[in-house]
Amino acid sequence: MTRVLLVTSSILADQGQSTQLARHFERLARQRDDIEITHRDVVADDLPHLGLDELSSWQVADAERSEAQRELATRSDERLAELEAHDVLVLAVPLYNLGIPSQLKAWFDRILRAGKSFRYTENGPVGLLEGKRAIVLGARGGQYAGSALDTQTPHLRHMLGLIGINEVDTVFAEGLSMGDEHKEAALTTAHAEIEALVARL
Repeated sequence: MTRVLLVTSSILADQGQSTQLARHFERLARQRDDIEITHRDVVADDLPHLGLDELSSWQVADAERSEAQRELATRSDERLAELEAHDVLVLAVPLYNLGIPSQLKAWFDRILRAGKSFRYTENGPVGLLEGKRAIVLGARGGQYAGSALDTQTPHLRHMLGLIGINEVDTVFAEGLSMGDEHKEAALTTAHAEIEALVARL
């Protein structure tokens, strides 16, 4: 059984193009008996930005945490445990102002955790979540892939690589705000690429 964690991050919810890509992936995957999917919507989760009190709670041993510290640490502990329990991470990501949604960054801030998902060594950080793979489903109004303006893709790859996820496939539906014809062609291509990736799971 392949366990897939599907993370959506569009503020437009089901109306978002990245969410529509995620739904296409999910429909195809659910036709397979050997794939199990968990869906996490980081916008609906509404995690706050990471603050000092929460960060500090991670440094306290479980048995020594106050009730407030346990509640704060749970935000990270639960999401890390969820990611660890899955084989494939699928990120459905819109492009907002040349970056990822702040809600998705808040989620990453809970799973990029020294001593838990990576450790520091004299040769640099080493990821602790090896053996997993990731798929990024990107939806963009303009065309950015391969250009200097695409800071989103390397950012995602670096964050995933930090925790040991180095096998990353990307599917982009770009130019979605450049007219209906362009949009339809981009979505058709993206859907075909998603179908190929699901077939490989």
